[in-house]
Amino acid sequence: MDRDKRKPPAPTDGELEILQVLWETGPTTVREVYERLSERKALVYTTVLKLMQIMTEKRLVKRDERQRAHVYSANVERGDTEQQVVGDLLSRFFQGSAKQLVMRALAAGKTSREERDEIQRMLDQISRGGK
Repeated sequence: MDRDKRKPPAPTDGELEILQVLWETGPTTVREVYERLSERKALVYTTVLKLMQIMTEKRLVKRDERQRAHVYSANVERGDTEQQVVGDLLSRFFQGSAKQLVMRALAAGKTSREERDEIQRMLDQISRGGK
């Protein structure tokens, strides 16, 4: 299979943090990503730069080199990445049991009433044969 046709690998935790910034802000520079992430935790600029270079090689991000400061953008969709990460979590920790995953998520106690109502609507729709 052609290397460029394969799906990019699942992102690491650090890569996921960078992708979340890119999904929220759109195309941006390493400096801007660094500044956003630095608001939450101590980081070194060169670490963010190196990680984004690695992410480019892994095809998780694209780099536009037309400007002096290279601009990066996500090369993977948020929904596709969420699906990939959840699928990995499901197989690695819950032996493929969606029930166990959902039960653990709900048992964590961080689900709002609105979220529970939405989950119930989704379950009702699935029961009726919809998606």
